[in-house]
Amino acid sequence: MSSPESSHRLDHVVAIMFENRSFDNLLGYLYAEGEVPGFEGVAGRNLSNPIPADALGAPARLVPVHPALTLDSPDPDPGEEFPHINTQLFGTVDPPANRTKAVSEMQAPYNAPSDPARVPTMDGFVADYIDAFRVEMHDAPRYEEYAQIMACYTPEALPVLSTLAKGFACFDHWFCEVPSQTYCNRSFFHAASSSGFVLNSPPGTFATRNDAPTIFEKLSDRGLSWRVYIDPEQILPATALIHARRLDRYFATHFSTTFDFYDDARKGRLPAYSFIEPNMFHPHTDMHPPGAGRLRRDLHLPKPNAMAGGEDLLARVYDAVRSSPSDGESNPSNTLLLVTFDEHGGTYDHVPPPPAPPPDPSAPAGQEGFRFDRSGVRIPTIAISAWVDPGTLVQAEFRSTSLLRTLREHWGLGPALTGRDAVAADIAPILSRATPRPPEEWPTVTARPVGLLAKLGEALEWPLTRVEKDLVGEALAHEARATGMRPAADAEGLSRTEARTHLHRIQGRWFPGVANGRKA
Repeated sequence: MSSPESSHRLDHVVAIMFENRSFDNLLGYLYAEGEVPGFEGVAGRNLSNPIPADALGAPARLVPVHPALTLDSPDPDPGEEFPHINTQLFGTVDPPANRTKAVSEMQAPYNAPSDPARVPTMDGFVADYIDAFRVEMHDAPRYEEYAQIMACYTPEALPVLSTLAKGFACFDHWFCEVPSQTYCNRSFFHAASSSGFVLNSPPGTFATRNDAPTIFEKLSDRGLSWRVYIDPEQILPATALIHARRLDRYFATHFSTTFDFYDDARKGRLPAYSFIEPNMFHPHTDMHPPGAGRLRRDLHLPKPNAMAGGEDLLARVYDAVRSSPSDGESNPSNTLLLVTFDEHGGTYDHVPPPPAPPPDPSAPAGQEGFRFDRSGVRIPTIAISAWVDPGTLVQAEFRSTSLLRTLREHWGLGPALTGRDAVAADIAPILSRATPRPPEEWPTVTARPVGLLAKLGEALEWPLTRVEKDLVGEALAHEARATGMRPAADAEGLSRTEARTHLHRIQGRWFPGVANGRKA
């Protein structure tokens, strides 16, 4: 019989969402061949992708999966938008002219397969990376450059993530919700819908047009506390901007900084639901592959370390939960920490994403003709809880809306938001120990030192990456809608200094909790 404490195992839920990595890319080598039966990783598997005939230096005609040699791979950033992912999953380019076009110029059917029921072959990652490289860098990549897309990190390269994956519950069939990029997947995480949008662009789409009801509203209606904590270097919360039409009434009261999170955890006063955003700006703590590749090359800027900042943030969040007071309202025994990613971001994975029910079957096709009837790619996800045994491997199918299902079921928040979270698996049964593991038995994690370049990064005028321009565009669009005025600037033409000036102005007006929150 379970102890009485088991009813409190989900009193508090903390979710931290990183950026743009597939399961194979970060955890494919988590276990050696045969170490854990059935583990769906890359070790011991003969996995590769074909090389197009016109690519440079490719006598073998295949790129095998291999260990990543650096912590900034792949560089430049792969394509993460819907047309790129169609090519990655199915090997299709339709029409053929899309090979040489920027994603904003690609034409219908946006590389989607002619048969919507076709099973993804997962053999187009190399071809798509070569095409994206040519467009981004204005040059043809050499073998060692395009082979990066098949590189996967070893546990030694990512000591924090791999230690936690082995020390708690690792999901090796957790899929993101949309085969596309950041904002639609982050919207699904809290709303089980993206209002039909699959792309971040045009800037302002989500801030002005995404009206899908969110779990945040259900929590408030039920009288349950919630808070979004962001790395203060990012200035504005992406979650707020993605759901601005639903959450603007909470901007002043429910958004703060990660340093406030550490303080709240230390004092045992975390809200019922906490969501943590890493820094999507430089210096990144989001694990996003390096952006602005051609500009960095042309300006002779060194490569940023894509992973060290994220590992450091994850270690701090984990330690804050682990060291919270045992007698606090929030404590290690009643708090679930879910570590996940928004989408795979173009990095390699070998498991075909499954079909998925549309959020609303009666809705017309969405942006770029997508009917939201198939999942996005597998992403790394870990459930950290005192109620999980070390070395737990969860092989059943889960998806990003599984958190919505879990929160609704556990806290009585009512029916499903959409058809997507209605079918998502519940996380609660994974927390199955009879008694909680005391925090002193939890693993200790130590992140690699964050390099000096990352610490001093804001002193340099790094060019804005695509994800940074998208966030600035959403912020300016929200300001324009809220004030009834024209956007104050065009995000595409801003320098980093100019962008930060606009973001700080908007922060000061709408997000006092972030502006006045703890910064250290």
